[in-house]
Amino acid sequence: MRKDYIENMAGVERRFITTRVEKVKVEERNDEKQGSLIRGIAVKVNSEADLGWFREIIMPGALDKVLADTNKLDCRCLFNHDANLILARANKNTDTLKLMLNADGDLEFEYETPNRTYALDLADSIASGDVSQCSFAFRIAKEGQRWIFDEENPNNDLREITEISELLDVSPVTYPAYPDTQVGERSHKAARSENPRYSKNKSRAVLRKAQFKFNKNKANCLWNL
Repeated sequence: MRKDYIENMAGVERRFITTRVEKVKVEERNDEKQGSLIRGIAVKVNSEADLGWFREIIMPGALDKVLADTNKLDCRCLFNHDANLILARANKNTDTLKLMLNADGDLEFEYETPNRTYALDLADSIASGDVSQCSFAFRIAKEGQRWIFDEENPNNDLREITEISELLDVSPVTYPAYPDTQVGERSHKAARSENPRYSKNKSRAVLRKAQFKFNKNKANCLWNL
């Protein structure tokens, strides 16, 4: 699998989802040719994911603004998040990629298989179940997250994503790698350091350490006397 193009893009994160991608036959078309639609769920809301460093939930409504701003929206559908293997696109100039929220608030996508060798091969792989999962790349809005901290275990902290400002791609994938959470990890550390309770506890720990060192030095001085 090629290197993910988002690795050189600041603030962009990727997540994977295991809900099935499916191929749907289109029996009737204006040009009298049979085609196929590919459908899947790219983003699930209210579904907790354990990312190792912290837990995460995308909240209902997090995608409302980014989907509503059709002048700014520019989302591609890629195979294996490879920018060279574009399947469809949604922006103000083209709508070969359909993006919609279902009744649960999850983001569904749909595209008609283009007449490209890799796209036709992918449709066959999806139909057989060999390719069945998705990923998506996104940026979080400046005020688009909130944290719930677990004081005993930082790895159990919960990030609630309330607003996604940019949706870069949705991608059927051969197999999902463990998500690169470096951007999220930095956000986690920054949020903890800015949290008054966490900062207060950290300051107390530093103070206790300094007090212990002072008492130890004081004892040594008395012993020397």
